[in-house]
Amino acid sequence: MNASQSYILIQHKRAWLLTLLSLATLLFAFLFLFAGRYPTAGFSIPSDWLKNQMIRSIILNIRLPRILLALLAGAMLSASGFTFQMLFSNPLVEPGFLGVSQGAAFGAALMIVLGFSKGAMIQASATVFGLLALLSSYELAKRFHFGGWLLRLVLSGIAVSAIFASALGVVKLVAEPTKDLQDITFWMMGGLWNASWNQIFSVLGLVILCLVILYGFRWRMNLLSLQEKTAFSVGLNPKRDRIILLCVATIGTTLTISITGLIGWVGLITPHLGRKLFGSDSSFSLPGSMVLGSCFLLFCDTLGRTVLPTEIPIGLLTSFLGSIMFIIILSLKHQEGKA
Repeated sequence: MNASQSYILIQHKRAWLLTLLSLATLLFAFLFLFAGRYPTAGFSIPSDWLKNQMIRSIILNIRLPRILLALLAGAMLSASGFTFQMLFSNPLVEPGFLGVSQGAAFGAALMIVLGFSKGAMIQASATVFGLLALLSSYELAKRFHFGGWLLRLVLSGIAVSAIFASALGVVKLVAEPTKDLQDITFWMMGGLWNASWNQIFSVLGLVILCLVILYGFRWRMNLLSLQEKTAFSVGLNPKRDRIILLCVATIGTTLTISITGLIGWVGLITPHLGRKLFGSDSSFSLPGSMVLGSCFLLFCDTLGRTVLPTEIPIGLLTSFLGSIMFIIILSLKHQEGKA
């Protein structure tokens, strides 16, 4: 078997693996529709929803939009994390790398304190301040005179994150303790308990557009992860393409967390798993990471709402499980390097 035939075989295997993973995620989503604490803790019999109007209403109006939001948010956060990691050639990068998450958190908390606890104002404010954080980090990096471009971005991202974290602390300090402060606290822990059809439809179009754009640019990410001269030599405009991808990933992330709250580790750990399963070629590893992100967030949300009588915030579960998976992955890589 020559190199060409071997490459085609590997691509076919990756395509089949991606298909099977996607079908498995859809199967889990269907099964988790019947997981909850009503009528009894655990799984209910699927045929019961045809007989019991209450179960049918819970499945269609509460669980189904929640599961769809988990799938959408997981795919968006994972795609954003993958994009950041490829563009900066750094596997430790995620959407909060340039202060985006802290900026979005400040924007959402500000609207909550101003009385806009729901609706488009929180989404718009989170998006605006997330983009402002990205722009601030980028402009600061151009003005720094220490180290290379990536190091300057890291330093500027740390500074911008600290500024927005301090501003968020001020907002929490002036928030009304019995209401606004509680809303901000729960929002920062992340959760899908307030998922509804209206919320999904309010961001569905833009988030899907962001995912389509990132997916359409997937083949360019391989080249943009190389040196700028190399990318330019094959006909790309590296600066323009990076700005487009960063803005799209930031908008998708901020729109997502404006509804779900801060959910960490999804954008960091699932791209690692995607590259481990599908290789470094973003043509497969990007969609693979998106499917893994959806599956991971779906699993965490189902676990959080079924294990205990009181719901566990999904942000706590993603941080706990994600950090364990991250330790395992790094340990395996270390062992492989020693071998």
